[in-house]
Amino acid sequence: MERAQERVAADTAAGQEPTTALELLVHGVGGATPEKMLNDPRTERVTGDDIAAIFRRADDVHAERRPRGPGGEPVQEAYVWSNLTSGNGARALWLLLLPFMVANLAHWMRPPTRGHTRAVRCYGLLVRLAGLTLTVLMVAAACEVALDLAAWQCAGTRACAERNSWLGFLSPALSHDGWWSLPGRRLALAALVPTALVALLWYLSHRTWSAYESARPMPDPGGTDAPAEPAEPSAHAMSAHAMSAHPRSAHTGAGDEPARTALGRPGFWFGRRLVARLRAAHTAAGLLTVAAALHWAALRHDREPGGPVALPLLGLLLAVALAAGFTAVLWVICRRGRSERRLDRELDARLVRGLPLAAVALLLLAMLYAGWARPGWHSTRGLPGDTAFGAITLLQGLLALALCGIAQVLHRADPEPRCALRGLGGPAVALLACALGGVFSGGVSQRVADWLDGTGAAIPGPPVLLTWQASVIPPLLLVLLLVAAWLVWGTMRLAHAEQPDVAHDYPEEQTDDGRTRRIARSRAMATLTDRAPTLIAATAVVTLLLGAGALAGALTTDETPARAAADVHPFVHGVAGTAQMLGSWLIGLGFILFVTSGRRAYKDASARRTIGILWDVGTFWPRAAHPFAPPCYAERAVPDLTWRMATWTRATGGRLVISGHSQGSVLAAAAAWQLTPAIRARVALLTYGSPLERLYGRWFPAYFGPAALDALHRDVDCWRNLYRDTDPIGGPIGLPGSCGPDVDRAALADPLSHGRTALHPLPAPILGHSDYQADPAFADERSRLLARLSPAVPGQRPGAGGVGEGDGEGG
Repeated sequence: MERAQERVAADTAAGQEPTTALELLVHGVGGATPEKMLNDPRTERVTGDDIAAIFRRADDVHAERRPRGPGGEPVQEAYVWSNLTSGNGARALWLLLLPFMVANLAHWMRPPTRGHTRAVRCYGLLVRLAGLTLTVLMVAAACEVALDLAAWQCAGTRACAERNSWLGFLSPALSHDGWWSLPGRRLALAALVPTALVALLWYLSHRTWSAYESARPMPDPGGTDAPAEPAEPSAHAMSAHAMSAHPRSAHTGAGDEPARTALGRPGFWFGRRLVARLRAAHTAAGLLTVAAALHWAALRHDREPGGPVALPLLGLLLAVALAAGFTAVLWVICRRGRSERRLDRELDARLVRGLPLAAVALLLLAMLYAGWARPGWHSTRGLPGDTAFGAITLLQGLLALALCGIAQVLHRADPEPRCALRGLGGPAVALLACALGGVFSGGVSQRVADWLDGTGAAIPGPPVLLTWQASVIPPLLLVLLLVAAWLVWGTMRLAHAEQPDVAHDYPEEQTDDGRTRRIARSRAMATLTDRAPTLIAATAVVTLLLGAGALAGALTTDETPARAAADVHPFVHGVAGTAQMLGSWLIGLGFILFVTSGRRAYKDASARRTIGILWDVGTFWPRAAHPFAPPCYAERAVPDLTWRMATWTRATGGRLVISGHSQGSVLAAAAAWQLTPAIRARVALLTYGSPLERLYGRWFPAYFGPAALDALHRDVDCWRNLYRDTDPIGGPIGLPGSCGPDVDRAALADPLSHGRTALHPLPAPILGHSDYQADPAFADERSRLLARLSPAVPGQRPGAGGVGEGDGEGG
């Protein structure tokens, strides 16, 4: 393959114009096999590995040795990246990291900004702090289950220990005051469970960090990794710079032209240093949380009257050390964010190794301190968890409100009409991430308490706040059902209104009422994607109100909802008790369904297509706010595509069309931004079923807003986009273009025929988001793009002058 490229390059240098054209296909959500993408059972891997690779038809492996004529079909290559996000069923465990992924997603949903560098940095810092509270919350929930419910309450109560014989060696009554039956030693042994959880999170993060974040982008051909571009240029500045410095009309120094969007910066897809720093900080925070739980339980006893004299002093010294550890963690979180302007190859080795090791040392000291023999220390009530969980919940609410304020400042500075929730999408998603963490914590604690104590009277149970949080799940679901019912009613009305338009779109065919209703229903269902902000906003507002109510109820009554409502009214008492019971069972059932559906999604293609778009959107973005989030597959896929396009174009001088479907179109756009302007000008972009504007442009306006998409359109040779009205994911881009009236072709007919015709004697299916290549418009648009691309020099836009002239607007 390399010899063939060298041979073609030599022909180019000798003045012979190569005529090879390449179409690089990138699949979307749900994955695809190379055989299906290339429509050929015989395919061979050209480059890559078992995780992500590029394939060709067996007959096209050496296509560069026999270039085709100008009118010939292009050589097709398929980039298969599905194994980056799917694989064996064990990866379903990544779904347990969902709260971390959602928190990381909030980092990238900030509004676009015109200046306001401090506000942008403050936004990123607040999201990182919210992610840190999530780590502390999840580890604290594990401490609650292992230390409080199992080791302290159940093992310290004879009735509960007899019911759970596996705890007998920890029970003073059943083990006859054995060595492990002392309260501090029981707690120290149980601390191994949350410690193992932290170690597992560290291992998963480190393993994926080595596989994903270590894939280096293509180096800058100019020998520098730091092009000097502004941190966040305004939309006007980006458009003006794009018109005045377009590579097809610029001087010969266009290859050094700075990137005009953050996704084109050299270090955007290389977050190795930041993820390592965050992993060290979050690992240390988790270990310090376990140490603090042990320390506080023992210190509370030592400070009682009549206790030992020396131990309280040692406890205070350990408390100072733990406070210093948490301070160091906060310093690491606040000290540094992402560095995208250059390819940062450094690694803070001492910090990455030293901070977790210091936390391990403090944890061991806390275990020794708690395990010290204390005569007269017995398990009474529960461990003081309400204060800790209440403080975490209050801090998360304050961080969410602060994010709302910062987001509004940024949105008002540069308002974008298509921005989801008027710039509040990021704060809403951050709040939902905290709510998911609270649901996981409260639900697991409540279910474990019910499992350990079948009678419900032997042990006090989890902290009151966690019970209140579990009890608000039924009213939250009720509100969401009402919102969903309202959306369904609106969809039915829209489907009825669409029927005349469906009949109008097939004027030469005899329509059928039943078929018309099905097509109209498909079009109406596709619009639910555009109404997702309503659902997100309703969920966030109700979650904030119910969460505040749960916190207030726990702090004012210090009792469970059922007990707090016992003296109010029998009906209120019954409702509170039902909500408390249903909340516990619903969370347990939801957790089981969650994991089961996750395993099915990784094995069943149809199930993956159903939920895959949400997961692939979440894992598309680098880990900027939480290191325990699932890995970013784009940090491997984007460099793959960039290297392939750049090396093939330089070696052959041929024409290249990158063809992306669904999420593949997002990868294609991100890879095109990473190319140098000279290479980007020789590439045409064909997208179909693309969420670039419909999802990414609305929810991530700072990176895929109108200014960024307009700059991409002006940089590539040409861009065409295909979409259908029945597609719930893809949509129009909405940009004026030079390949026709605009970037978008008119909405494709779906189905191709309303009824039976000579071309379609059997009923044509409603394709929706799939099989765009089966539409005749696909081949037509691809041919138009290839015809525009000259084998020797980039094609001129209509009205453009020669070399050194402007494109009619920039001069």
